[in-house]
Amino acid sequence: MNSSGMFFGIGVGPGERGLIPLVAWQALQKCHVIFAPRARNRERSVARDCLPANEIPEERFREIEFSMDSDRTRLAKQYAEVADMLALELQAGRDVAYLTLGDPFTFSTYIYALAALKERLPNLRHRTFPGVTSYSAVAAATGFALGEGKESVLVLPCPDSAEDLRSMIANHDVVILLKIGHRLPAVLRLVREMEIAEHCVFGHHVGMADEKLCMPVGEMETEPANGYLSTMLIRKGGGGIRSLQGGTASVPSD
Repeated sequence: MNSSGMFFGIGVGPGERGLIPLVAWQALQKCHVIFAPRARNRERSVARDCLPANEIPEERFREIEFSMDSDRTRLAKQYAEVADMLALELQAGRDVAYLTLGDPFTFSTYIYALAALKERLPNLRHRTFPGVTSYSAVAAATGFALGEGKESVLVLPCPDSAEDLRSMIANHDVVILLKIGHRLPAVLRLVREMEIAEHCVFGHHVGMADEKLCMPVGEMETEPANGYLSTMLIRKGGGGIRSLQGGTASVPSD
């Protein structure tokens, strides 16, 4: 069955309100229904809070709860349920948006939601707008060059094994580390052992009210809770951090 509504995947940025491409914002304002993922342990969608305040009527939003589950069977069931909800709205002729933190195709729930939706609506009309990633925001806030000349750059979710991470750092000029979570203390120990902590920066909840930036990370506290919604930029050698003064910084959000 053809869907009569248009589906939009929209990256809302990593945290700061309004850090969304203009063309994506214009499309979002025209959507009849806006789905906003929300983690089960949160009262409100973080992605939704990244939008400019009070610009879109409340009744257009639908928050959908996700659990951070590693079981593929339960995850597949979860995305199937989301796809059913999206398809229902689209088949009713409504234009639908799906919000995601950062970029929709960079380690995002949107990837799986879109795949499940396409299974239900093979002729789905859709467009995905790119978004600002957390690592781009951390780089901009700290003056960290993500890649110069012919440097090799690796983007990855934090591995469980410190030795795996050590090997990845050794084989690349810059490593962009996402989804750090409870592994933060181990990551900090590793970069200190490798004597590269002075070439690394860290961002927690970048662009949000409780943002924390550490530049460099040599003296950073090893509180595991700071690893959630966090990014670390790791440089194997010096020379890539511009005007780095050290310590922490905070940028207020609207």
